[in-house]
Amino acid sequence: MSTLLLRFAGPLQSWGSSSRFTIRMTEREPTKSGTIGLIAAAMGRLRDEPIEDLLSVKFGVRIDQVGKLLSDFHTAHSASGESFVSRRYYMADAVFLVGIEGDDALLDATDKAIKNPYFPLYLGRRSCPPAGPVSLGI
Repeated sequence: MSTLLLRFAGPLQSWGSSSRFTIRMTEREPTKSGTIGLIAAAMGRLRDEPIEDLLSVKFGVRIDQVGKLLSDFHTAHSASGESFVSRRYYMADAVFLVGIEGDDALLDATDKAIKNPYFPLYLGRRSCPPAGPVSLGI
């Protein structure tokens, strides 16, 4: 088995694992579920499409730059005029090296998709685009 290395760096990242409703926490490092979501987006999979083949990969993270926990007071308004208030947490200026180990054919397809993604890539949330290339290769 081979390992695909991914570099997650950007001004903001948010890797939620249990956040709901008005308080949206972040983990201090990328989650496997968030990374699989990024891979699925790169491959062009819709939210209702299966991801079982991606669940078999092994996952590891190295923290290259710790970053700082940042809090954002967020308000949104619906078309009906209803207001929603939440507090969202991010990791600012963090850098991670993520290793994905798995089947060679799957890693090759993943590497190609990340280098030429179908959907834009985000580091956890839509407001968190990556800075620079994500894939470092297999």
